[in-house]
Amino acid sequence: MEQFVERVLIPTDAIQARLDELAQQIGHDYQGKELTVLAVLNGSLIFAADLMRRIPLTLKLDCISASSYHGLESSGTVDLDRIPLPNLEGRHVLIIDDILDTGLTLSAICERLLKETAPLSLKLCVLLRKLKQRVRPVTADYVGFEIGDEFVIGYGLDYCEHYRNLPYIGVLAESARGA
Repeated sequence: MEQFVERVLIPTDAIQARLDELAQQIGHDYQGKELTVLAVLNGSLIFAADLMRRIPLTLKLDCISASSYHGLESSGTVDLDRIPLPNLEGRHVLIIDDILDTGLTLSAICERLLKETAPLSLKLCVLLRKLKQRVRPVTADYVGFEIGDEFVIGYGLDYCEHYRNLPYIGVLAESARGA
């Protein structure tokens, strides 16, 4: 599987150390409040699970499924899970996603949440934020790492549903594209 990784961008130990920092920051910001985490599946699964175990608060967890990628490119539309949203009225909600890229997915989720529910507060936490202009203006409140505009895999991020189980974040090799 490593033959499909051009290079390791963020090693496992750096991810683990950053998770500790994010958890402490989130714990501090929500101290004395009940927090509901809304994990965006499938990409955030590993990140959300590892981060949640570190947050020193009592949490509730819900999930939403969303997708805007087909292969290497954004489709330009977001497919949101047709399952009704959890009741988030009057709750402090932290959306956890794997990557902030075009802004389409997180923008669509936030718009739907604000339209269909009435959260007390809504913040975003992403493992990765690409340094690029976004199609939709979205700002993450908590960011694990900033990266260039490269196609990355591992630690939950995939290419055609492969490579999510890599323990680090790597750049997808040219030889793997289309494989």
